[in-house]
Amino acid sequence: MSFMFNPYPYEDIAPVNRPVLSEETINSITTGPRNVVAGLLNEIHARRKKENAALTIGMDGYVAADWEQIVNLLSGELTKQKINVRVFNVASCYKSRQELDAMLAEYLPQDLKKDPVLLFGKLFKGGYETLFDQAKLDALKQQIKAGTGVNIVYGAGSCFAGLRPLCDIVTFFDVTPKQAVLLIKSGNYKNLGDCQARPFKEIMRRCYYYDFELAVHLRAELVSGNLLDFYIANDNPATVQLVPRRAFNEICSSLVNYPFRCKPVYLEGVWGGHYIKKMRNLPEKMKNCAWVFDLIPLEVTLLVQAGPQLVEIPFFVFVNKQAEALMGEECVKAFNGYFPIRFNFDDSYHSSGNMSIQLHPQADYCKENFNELGRQDESYYIIATGHGAKTFVGMNDDADANEFIAAVKKSEVDFSPVDYKKYVNGIESIPGMQFMLPAGTIHSSGRNQLILEIGSLTVGSYTFKIYDYLRPDLDGIPRPIHTYHGERVLDAKRNSSWVKQNIAREPKLLRSGEGWAEYILGEHDLLYFSLFRYEFEKRIEGDTNGVFHVLTLVDGEKIAVYPKDHPERRYIQNYLDIVVVPANAGAYVIENLGDQPVCVHKTCLKNNFTEFI
Repeated sequence: MSFMFNPYPYEDIAPVNRPVLSEETINSITTGPRNVVAGLLNEIHARRKKENAALTIGMDGYVAADWEQIVNLLSGELTKQKINVRVFNVASCYKSRQELDAMLAEYLPQDLKKDPVLLFGKLFKGGYETLFDQAKLDALKQQIKAGTGVNIVYGAGSCFAGLRPLCDIVTFFDVTPKQAVLLIKSGNYKNLGDCQARPFKEIMRRCYYYDFELAVHLRAELVSGNLLDFYIANDNPATVQLVPRRAFNEICSSLVNYPFRCKPVYLEGVWGGHYIKKMRNLPEKMKNCAWVFDLIPLEVTLLVQAGPQLVEIPFFVFVNKQAEALMGEECVKAFNGYFPIRFNFDDSYHSSGNMSIQLHPQADYCKENFNELGRQDESYYIIATGHGAKTFVGMNDDADANEFIAAVKKSEVDFSPVDYKKYVNGIESIPGMQFMLPAGTIHSSGRNQLILEIGSLTVGSYTFKIYDYLRPDLDGIPRPIHTYHGERVLDAKRNSSWVKQNIAREPKLLRSGEGWAEYILGEHDLLYFSLFRYEFEKRIEGDTNGVFHVLTLVDGEKIAVYPKDHPERRYIQNYLDIVVVPANAGAYVIENLGDQPVCVHKTCLKNNFTEFI
């Protein structure tokens, strides 16, 4: 479920994954609307020859999917072939906007005291059955059953459990998270059940807590249950792709045997810097690059080379399909099938200011207030710094937390400046430093640095900004402050002394050999993941031991990562690339392909991680 509000419309096609695929798979993937329709027609004819009866094709999809083009072309071709065709849009069976608003009122509260810009809510746990008017749905079922020829049933929910038994062919029109948000911003989406669009931020809030939630869980059900006949990549109607079930399965089953990299998403921000923009040759017209979502599981995608074509699928779809091989059985059970760690870069290098002073909620607070799965922990690893760079972690030893909260609350009302350095502990940033940031720890990345941010299970984003220097956002509107929630999750006992003793410690040598060493950078009972660094000249070996590893090249030019028993399954990793080594890889090798020594940051779950969730 995407929480991106403003992704930059740039396609970074550098991180292409190249698993070995059969010629049959490569040749079965078709691109372009007419080729997609031809593939669907072939399947319809094959099924009708066998059954010689009415046939129903269900066309479900993700938020902002464009069904109309394929539906129109397909129905036109069937009519041309003198086959009786009937088209049903399941949106005609939805409950009204008024009914849905009433149902969701407790999930989308209008409490401006707690949430001045109405950003947060509670995740809705029901499925598509809550969207439909039962009488209208029953009538639709009767119409489908009574038909002859071909029925085309399309729209969000057309292949949910209540309609799927009627579908002879099941398809899913998928849209990547970034493209879905861009389509919403451009006015190409109305919330489920709506006849007219709401303001953008209201659409996004409703999407996160309901529309996205429904689509994500149905897609996971279809993918993990091997229920899809065709996966349809629908980001661009002109280059829509039809991927048959066998090809889709082979893409996923082959890729999970390789180290791989996701396609990142870039976002501008008021404190954004220029380090990543320069390193990755981002468009000149970008104002800056504040965030790089390199591996935020519900936001990024995978690019897979299939012959002359690139197939793009959301990373979470791959997680749904290959959960145990990718993450390990125990991990899948512990985190309800979600990939439990997320990675991004925060870039304030040569920027105009710090990130906001902020903090994140603990598990009980997340569950009680937002219906989310668990706590939100983070960590910062300092990659590069400029003059005067600082990282802010914890309260100062002599700070009065109540006085600080009173000051930021006053500032929220009358825009009076707050001397945040009087209260918040600032530490000089040095490349290679690791800060752990358990939920409740006040923190901020200061200006003029690039950090690798690593966080716990991030299905949503609950960042409570409690001071943001009175600055407007890029749209000219003051940035939202969340002192109500911030005050309630702040752990004021985490002061500068506690930080030094617990979450900003020196690296500790774990193992070493000739020309290589591994250090533990960060580990604490409040976090379920551990942070390490490989340092080597030519080569180093690791072992997943049944749990995925995530590697970031934080110093050095280029490396190759591959399973020890399969050197041909390699990914060539460049500076700042983030690569996943799947759980099933076992022993793996990292080779230095450059001339300088290498540092690789490694993240993985603790051996006994379930004790710390």
